[in-house]
Amino acid sequence: MTEPAKKPVVIGVTGGSGSGKTTVSRKIFDELSNYSIMILQQDSYYKDQDEMTMAQRKRVNYDHPMAFDYDLLVKQLKSLLKYQAIEKPVYAGIRL
Repeated sequence: MTEPAKKPVVIGVTGGSGSGKTTVSRKIFDELSNYSIMILQQDSYYKDQDEMTMAQRKRVNYDHPMAFDYDLLVKQLKSLLKYQAIEKPVYAGIRL
């Protein structure tokens, strides 16, 4: 596969829960609709909680940086920058 002549650009949007990150990201997406764009939401990168009890899950601070699997996020960003496919994790959205 031949890589495009232009290098990809990463735009990071950060902020606390409910601060408007999704709204801003969608606006950027709409404004740049003539380009090939992918949005990765940090919520997709919460650490796996399958081995945690319900009591442990209730104590998780979902806004704390340690709640996220940044190693996987960085690995997948690097892959995307090399035009490699990724399997983005799917967060079930279940918070207790």
